[in-house]
Amino acid sequence: MRSIELKYGEGCLTFDLPEKNILQMLNSADIEAISDLRKVVNNCLDQPIDSLAFDEIFLVGDKVTIVISDITRIWNKQDQYLPYVVERLNKLGIKDEDIIILVATGTHREQTPEEKARLVGEDLYRRLQVIDHNCITSEMAYVGTTPRGTEVEVNKLVVERKTILIGGIVHHLMAGFGGGRKSIIPGVAGGKTVAQNHLNALDPNAERSNPLIGVGAKDVNPLQLDMVDGARLVNPDFLINSIVDTKGNLAKLVAGHWLSAWEAGCEWAHEKFGVPIEEKADIVIAGCGGFPKDISLYQGVKALFNAALGVKPGGTILLVAECREGAGADAFFNWCQPLQEGKLDTELRKNFTIPGYIFYAAVESAQNAEVILLSSIEPSIVEPMGFTAVNTLEEALEQADVNNPDKKIIVMPYGGSTVPIVGGD
Repeated sequence: MRSIELKYGEGCLTFDLPEKNILQMLNSADIEAISDLRKVVNNCLDQPIDSLAFDEIFLVGDKVTIVISDITRIWNKQDQYLPYVVERLNKLGIKDEDIIILVATGTHREQTPEEKARLVGEDLYRRLQVIDHNCITSEMAYVGTTPRGTEVEVNKLVVERKTILIGGIVHHLMAGFGGGRKSIIPGVAGGKTVAQNHLNALDPNAERSNPLIGVGAKDVNPLQLDMVDGARLVNPDFLINSIVDTKGNLAKLVAGHWLSAWEAGCEWAHEKFGVPIEEKADIVIAGCGGFPKDISLYQGVKALFNAALGVKPGGTILLVAECREGAGADAFFNWCQPLQEGKLDTELRKNFTIPGYIFYAAVESAQNAEVILLSSIEPSIVEPMGFTAVNTLEEALEQADVNNPDKKIIVMPYGGSTVPIVGGD
């Protein structure tokens, strides 16, 4: 037997699995955290990817907008390296009053003052103007229409001023990867623009997700390519994106051209967090990595989507997620009503939202594999989604049939950060 430990909330769950049943333990590659952050930031600014050096782009008298991620992306550690970027602007003669921090909320809520201080650090929050983008009420500028028909309206602050994009690169269910162009769409785009773009997540000819989107899908993904086309209409001046390890440490920074530098970061992330598997498993046991990654089902399903890449059709996924805040925001679980009415696809196409699509994709996962959810959620709440929910480890292991000698198992302790790649492709 082999002892397995998975984080659950702020604690751990430990259990044994038959050694011969374990096909693979999936962990990301060993990554060394950045030790001298100031040095790394300055090197990135001096030697950017496919771009003039930072000091050649930003000049005395410039008005600068720095686009940062909102509180839902606090994991990207932007508060740690943003001060060095502002310091560099100051050294170039650009004053604090000429710098605006624009929070890329997309369609999310605005931030509290306390959250804004966390996003940029207390010092910068006192010194700089920190503004939330609002996809409905912010003053917008129309910059053009993409080849796929998305009418691109963005916050005027990224059109009328020199712009730096700051964010985090991670595998993403819909867009292939986060970061980069997502700071523009959906980050600082108008609501109509976001909805038009995100409809690319659905198959135009069938009631299902578009088969061209997905985790790590970049080159043929219509949703992400439309984002790129939209960002190209804005053409931001510079980009700095971070990548963190499974422990939450800054591991990599990429900087330079808004597209080329981001693509380089995606390649690095895929190499480090994509894990080759020789074959798919009968059972995938996926943890989220504990709190706050498993704070709710809405947050925890990222591990489910990655696990789905490693399970055989009709196989079993055991998702281990405490979900102390239950299913998550109403914007996510309210989609249960149209699901029960048989109108989920119709309603999502009519009123597309990102939480709605995450719900839609979770339901699809349960249609393709048996999903067993070990959490604190009342089982009946998620039953309409097709999940089998249990509240004890013993029930979960029994339901998943992990001791069946004919079942091969993949274990993903950090399911949200590791991506199974069949055959190493």
